[in-house]
Amino acid sequence: GGAFSLAIAKVLSDKDIQATLLVRNDTIASYINEYHYHPKYLSDLKLPTQLYATTNPVEALKDANFIIHAVPMQNSREFLTKMKDYLPVKTPILSVTKGVEIGTFALMNDILVDTLGSNRRIAFLSGPSFAKEIMQGKPAAVVIASSDDSLSSELAEILSSKSFRCHTSRDVLGVELGGAIKNVIALAAGMCEGLDLGMNAMSSLVTRGCVEMGKMGLLFGADVETFVGLAGVGDTFGTCLGPLSRNRQVGFRLAKGEKLEDVLNSVDGVSEGVYTALALHELIKTKVKPEVIDFKFPIISGVASILQGNITPAYGMKKLMEYPVRDENRGATGR
Repeated sequence: GGAFSLAIAKVLSDKDIQATLLVRNDTIASYINEYHYHPKYLSDLKLPTQLYATTNPVEALKDANFIIHAVPMQNSREFLTKMKDYLPVKTPILSVTKGVEIGTFALMNDILVDTLGSNRRIAFLSGPSFAKEIMQGKPAAVVIASSDDSLSSELAEILSSKSFRCHTSRDVLGVELGGAIKNVIALAAGMCEGLDLGMNAMSSLVTRGCVEMGKMGLLFGADVETFVGLAGVGDTFGTCLGPLSRNRQVGFRLAKGEKLEDVLNSVDGVSEGVYTALALHELIKTKVKPEVIDFKFPIISGVASILQGNITPAYGMKKLMEYPVRDENRGATGR
């Protein structure tokens, strides 16, 4: 029942498709059904009148033609384990969750297979898509990835409208990695802004962050072209440069001297980038020697060090400027 699930409900309502929202709280469900507003998320924007909210998983899921999973990454495994018996076996699932699971380093594809088995049809949506703008009917373009071409095409047809355009991809790994890594870059971009380093620094930081994204994708076998598309640079630009990004806001406040715990406790919604940065840093260690991680992935590594309290944002930015001079494209395409 978070902001993005409300936005997808709006997209579906624009196509006259009925949506049922599964929420945890009876009071919230009643409020949505009676007033057609959410009391917490996007509370100033009216919800589709045909949207129905319930806390009953049987009521929400038994007759669903498609299920959209919008639970935060760090809660997804537990949630899906609890919901397994309520999910119709033949009903496809579209995940809009982005990030990397702490401890296991799993992406959503891994978690869905672990909890629901390998025979279920699944797809993944990513790209520059702030929930508030979607709710306002502003144009957006996203990508839906699946190893099942017919499923990604069917979902793209269902969701696409005059204001919401869906492309398709077979690169599930690349789309998921792009959606996760861009949140870490956004934390760094927020720190850059909080330190008042200017647009030259911001542009350079975001660009080099996208290079690290591509290197990460190559390291784990994704398609490099994915990272110059909507799930890569597209989502990164929006998250790093737009005012609606929670991750950017967290980075900004950390650079201003606030404590991480205080920032997270006061942010409206989940900042996936914080958990993802720590998980990605550990994941990289499974492929790269520890002594060269800072050199090969300085932004991801630096953000993780800041979140762990090992360095300050100011020192992290200073460190980026002091790395040895080298060919700009060295390592960018696997060299």
